[in-house]
Amino acid sequence: MKVLLVNGGPHVKGCTNRALQEIEKALNEEEIETMIYHIPNKELQDCIACLNCRKTGKCVFNDCVNEFTALAKEADGFVFGSPVYYAHPTGKLLSFMDRAFYSAKGNFVHKPAAAITSSRRAGSVTSMDVINKHFSISEMPIITSNYWNEVHGHCREDVEKDEEGLATMYALGKNMAWILKCIEAGKKAGIESPQNVKKTTNFIK
Repeated sequence: MKVLLVNGGPHVKGCTNRALQEIEKALNEEEIETMIYHIPNKELQDCIACLNCRKTGKCVFNDCVNEFTALAKEADGFVFGSPVYYAHPTGKLLSFMDRAFYSAKGNFVHKPAAAITSSRRAGSVTSMDVINKHFSISEMPIITSNYWNEVHGHCREDVEKDEEGLATMYALGKNMAWILKCIEAGKKAGIESPQNVKKTTNFIK
């Protein structure tokens, strides 16, 4: 089993990365493979709703999004992390997730996922809510912890002092491992994922 942990912040080794590392530690203890994927600090195109991905199965802009969705196809679970910007996730992460989930939704369906945030003081819960919406519309079990999935601090050194926040990340990793093992046990017992068909109703004529 493998979990992809996405760092949607600007700093490769910043606060968000430190939180992801604590989750990674818990997952590795449960013998689950991990990979921390930092979204590059490069110009990232927003989704332009061209619908080309409906024909090709990948985004028309061949950049880190397509690289990630290829990795996502083989992954069993996900953690998406972001620092808080004005009580919302980074624009980079949102553009990345919008395109990834729209162009390759099938690579995410029924796979457990979690959202985590890092902030100096506030805005974490609203940011987490935004990220979670990508999961809830994709039939993904949302993994929780024993408190809100957040760490606090202005820099990485501050996060090291946030014992409660890091403990929350660790518990999240353990919960993710538990759900992944339950899914694996269910498959071995013959329990398969439901095959739901989406129906669309257009009220505007």
